[in-house]
Amino acid sequence: MNLLSQQRPNWRFMLAHPAHLLALGFGSGLAWVLPGTFGTLMGWLLYLWIDPYLSGNQWLWLILVAFVVGSWCCQVTGKALGVIDHGGIVWDEIVAIWLVLFIASNHFSSPVAQLACVVVFRFFDMVKPPPIRWFDRHWKNGFGVMFDDIVAALITLLALAIYIHFVH
Repeated sequence: MNLLSQQRPNWRFMLAHPAHLLALGFGSGLAWVLPGTFGTLMGWLLYLWIDPYLSGNQWLWLILVAFVVGSWCCQVTGKALGVIDHGGIVWDEIVAIWLVLFIASNHFSSPVAQLACVVVFRFFDMVKPPPIRWFDRHWKNGFGVMFDDIVAALITLLALAIYIHFVH
């Protein structure tokens, strides 16, 4: 175990490797408290910035590529930190909230509705009900780091669909 694996990631660590920059969410994962929430908020901001420029198919490709590249980045960064699913690794939250916001955008397009999507996603990501918890505990690699958040995103979308069905 090297010295970096015994401390919290910092700006120097993040800028030392492109994988770290992405995995730590361009710095949002360096937050001292609730880095996953800060990563999700960074994902929301990036979504708002990128969305006007992408079509639906382009979003799907971006999410797929971000997932694949993110699996590698999370693996490299987690290994360097000595903890595969280190709390500062937030690229998984960023990609997952993109998926939620992209799919839910027809029904949840206002800022308040998008904030509701963010809150519901964070709830499922933090509480980790089954099957999220199973993937989180058993898939200890970069793919697993990314995948359990995609499962949280899918459960979020299911909860939003149930809300739309019964409330609207």
